[in-house]
Formats: sequence, C-alpha cells, structure tokens
Amino acid sequence: MGFFDSAQGMIDKGVSAAKGVVSGVAVEQQPFMKGFARLCADGWDQGWHERNGGNLTYRMTEGEVTDCRPFFCENPSNWIPLGVQTDNLRGAFFAVTGAGCYLRNVALDIARNVGIVEINASGDACRVVWGLKDGGRPTSEFPSHFMIHSVRLDATGGASRILYHAHPTNVVALTSVMPLDARAITRALWKVMTECIIAFPKGVGVVPWMVPGGSE
Repeated sequence: MGFFDSAQGMIDKGVSAAKGVVSGVAVEQQPFMKGFARLCADGWDQGWHERNGGNLTYRMTEGEVTDCRPFFCENPSNWIPLGVQTDNLRGAFFAVTGAGCYLRNVALDIARNVGIVEINASGDACRVVWGLKDGGRPTSEFPSHFMIHSVRLDATGGASRILYHAHPTNVVALTSVMPLDARAITRALWKVMTECIIAFPKGVGVVPWMVPGGSE
C-alpha cells in the first residue's frame, strides 16, 4: 500500500508541475495578454519609460477570466489591503504590472513581470491568482489605478478597461513650459500635429501637480 501511495504522490506532483508550466503558456497566449505585453514593449521602444517608470493595468472581461481560471494558482497569495474601497469593482480581475518591474522586460517574461489579481467581495483588497512569480506584488500604484478604473467604469458604461501610466518625454516637457490648463495644452497638441484632433477629439485632461503617495 505504501508503494502505491508513494507512486500516486509522485504522479500528483508531476501533474501539478506540468499544470504550472501549461498555466504560464496558456495565459500568456491569451489575446488580451499578448496585447498587454505589446503595449508595454511599444511604450519602451518609444522612450516613454525610464528604468522602472510607468505601469499598466487592464480590467479583464468575464470571458477572459473564464478562459484563464483553469490555470490560476492553486494557492493564491494572501489578500493585500488596497487602502481604498469601491463597490462597482467587487470580484473584478485585473492584469497588472509588478512593483519594481521594468516594462521593457514584460515581453521577455510575462509571468514574472505581470500578474492577474482578484478583488475581494468587499472591494478593498486584492490577491495574486496568476503570475508575479517568486513572490512579486502588484505595482504600488495599483490603488490609484483601481480608483480611476472605478470612475471610468461608471463614466463609460464599462467600455474603458485600460489604464496606462507612461512618461512621454515631449508631453512631460510640454507641462513644464505651459500652464497646466486642459484647453491650452489640448490646443497646442492639436496645432503641432493635425492627426491629434482625430486621436483625441474631445481633448486631453490635466490634473494639478501633486506628490503621489507610496513608492515603487
């Protein structure tokens, strides 16, 4: 009996290890995750990120969660308090870049630099259910992203799913030489490149300068 128990244990361990390998491939091959990685790579190639600057979050659809769920970790991470709370994102799932991760490395190793997190039933904590290997955590700016996602979900009827934090050099420079006024900056961008009025016909929004909380 002991021999069979030992053999079954080895089989179970092998199946579990194989599932772990498949999980990375399966989730990384999902169209939304390929797009996620490409957006990170495109931003890096265009010089929008210095070292570990910038981060990206994506609110997953129910279908995407269903496709990925068979490959979620058997033992998710502990719940991580967000310090903020929303009702309209209870139970939601997000793909999110990791704290201290470089966006240039996302395409090289998605499962190490990106995670899928689940929001709890109270809407005030998250846990990692896939990715962010070796104990990685979501970007420390996830609480800010989380609150913006909540506002955008209501404002767009759920259509807005992506929040991309980048540092485009030209735009950063523009905010240093112009008043932080949405109308003024919008008109400047429209004038410098006529295609801009097609890309953002409603203009751009500008928020007051402030020191962000937390650190990467």
